[in-house]
Amino acid sequence: MKVLENKVALVTGGTSGIGKVTALAMGVAGAKVVFSGRREQEGEDTANLIRQSGVECLFVRSDVLNETNVQTLIQKTVEKYGRLDLAFNNAGIESPIKPLHEH
Repeated sequence: MKVLENKVALVTGGTSGIGKVTALAMGVAGAKVVFSGRREQEGEDTANLIRQSGVECLFVRSDVLNETNVQTLIQKTVEKYGRLDLAFNNAGIESPIKPLHEH
């Protein structure tokens, strides 16, 4: 049995870098993968890569700075798979360097 078999995993910032590799790894570990990112073409390219590995996935174009986008991301995940078991909140937001409590 694979570690994430029968689980539904969500990865934000999944169109490149760590998020992309994590989405693929979660799928290889048995999860159905939903991932998001701002760039449509990179999202489709990543979805194709994941599917070539035999993994079921869904790409949802989403910007984590937009609350409505995030709500839609969760809604589409639940509509497609009926639930959400785990999330890797990888998408980051750049801001000026300051003490953590000021963010």
